[in-house]
Amino acid sequence: MAADRPTHLDEAGRAQMVDVTGKDETVRRAVARGRIRMAPATLEALRSGSLEKGEAFAVARLAGIQAGKKTADLIPLCHALPGASVTVDLDPDDALPGVVVTAEARYRGRTGVEMEALTAVSVALLTLYDMAKALDRGMTMESVRLVSKEGGASGSWSAE
Repeated sequence: MAADRPTHLDEAGRAQMVDVTGKDETVRRAVARGRIRMAPATLEALRSGSLEKGEAFAVARLAGIQAGKKTADLIPLCHALPGASVTVDLDPDDALPGVVVTAEARYRGRTGVEMEALTAVSVALLTLYDMAKALDRGMTMESVRLVSKEGGASGSWSAE
């Protein structure tokens, strides 16, 4: 179901916080995914944990989780979701070569968690870049997108 205008704009086109007080509380779930491409040697350095900055996958996972929890602090019109659950998985992929990052956000409430999942993926990718940039400044982050969402009045949606 598409809205007839963006939900974060009022009739005059001014930014507004969406009023969710009239919505039912339901379990909300969103999955987002993105990837970072890099030189094969950079991927091997990430896998082996041989970077000077430490174990990049653990740091990126924690950064993604923390970012998902802080989404409302980063994006002005996002609702704060205390108690939301955020998980982040990092999967090295020799075919890219690079890493595929998947985040899932879950929450019981009146608003969705798509932005939390997307923020978690984005910051995990940025963290991988930061951890490995001394080896490979040409890494590219790409294809960050919502993969699926569940819950709320609009129900389920899947990109795949």
